[in-house]
Amino acid sequence: MTKKNLIAYTIVALLFGAVGAYVGVNKSKQHADPITTTVAPEAAAASAGPVNELYALSLPDAAGATQALAQWKGKNLLVNFWAPWCPPCVEEMPELSELQGEHVGKNLQIIGIGIDSASNIATFAGKFKIAYPVYVSGMSGTDLSRHFGNTTGGLPFTVLIGADGQVKKTYLGRLKFDQLRADLANL
Repeated sequence: MTKKNLIAYTIVALLFGAVGAYVGVNKSKQHADPITTTVAPEAAAASAGPVNELYALSLPDAAGATQALAQWKGKNLLVNFWAPWCPPCVEEMPELSELQGEHVGKNLQIIGIGIDSASNIATFAGKFKIAYPVYVSGMSGTDLSRHFGNTTGGLPFTVLIGADGQVKKTYLGRLKFDQLRADLANL
């Protein structure tokens, strides 16, 4: 495969990802609220699969240092799948940073999993002050989000995982922070 073909394939893959995200985001705008899903207790055991998959990952952070996501086991974890080219993703990041600040020293960790190239995420992180760890997953982050129930591949997509390692709720679209705070209070 030539370098020219590799570049062309990469561009096509990014375009498909962008179209999928656009469709997912616009589909979620048809609803007054983002799509949220509460996981029933009987389904919680099945949710351990993607959680275990998440904790098995080691991803580079925005600075390029590889980090094991297993470091977050035992904490309530809010996993935000996002991309720098996704306007609702970028819009909710200051509120996510504020929420992380409110929970410093408490049993909640927010992490961002960026669906883009390492250089784009590093550039974005350098421009904006993000108060929680941001990791680079590339397009494989879309597959992981699908394992959590994001069938459209839309962004932003957020997963609330309890300290017990069970998925408590998922959110497709821009977060409603009053609802999120209520969900966190119920953990």
